[in-house]
Amino acid sequence: MGPVPRSALLLAIAGLIPFVWSAVTLVSDPAYELSYALLGGRFVGPYLHLSYGMVILAFMAGVLWGFAAKASREQAPICYALSVIPALWAFFMAGGGPVSAGMNLIFGYLGLLALDWQFWKWQLAPRWWLHLRLPMTAAVVALLFVGVMA
Repeated sequence: MGPVPRSALLLAIAGLIPFVWSAVTLVSDPAYELSYALLGGRFVGPYLHLSYGMVILAFMAGVLWGFAAKASREQAPICYALSVIPALWAFFMAGGGPVSAGMNLIFGYLGLLALDWQFWKWQLAPRWWLHLRLPMTAAVVALLFVGVMA
């Protein structure tokens, strides 16, 4: 596996900001109140946590779709089918209240990591892909867990 390109690392870290901010507003009343007053209810606590979590899970399905485009003609159908699972998971499983939705998102991100690994193993993802995805998944799961426990 090669090193993660700096641009990919920076974009990934920037993508964590809403997860981090959501977790902060879940554990800090002053941060919640400030964010609510300045940005509104969509940018605090569970709403931000769950809505952004669903968006990113669906976005990552699109990344897998891009990897599937590199598959052989014989392998492509299974790759395309696998690539839509995270988006479908987000759509069907991220409801039912903040705790169950948060847990389902955690399971969705862990499943996404398994798919990332499979696409990487098939050499459809970049060689450095798992070097990025492992710590990012760990961070996202930990931050979602804050929402489940708050």
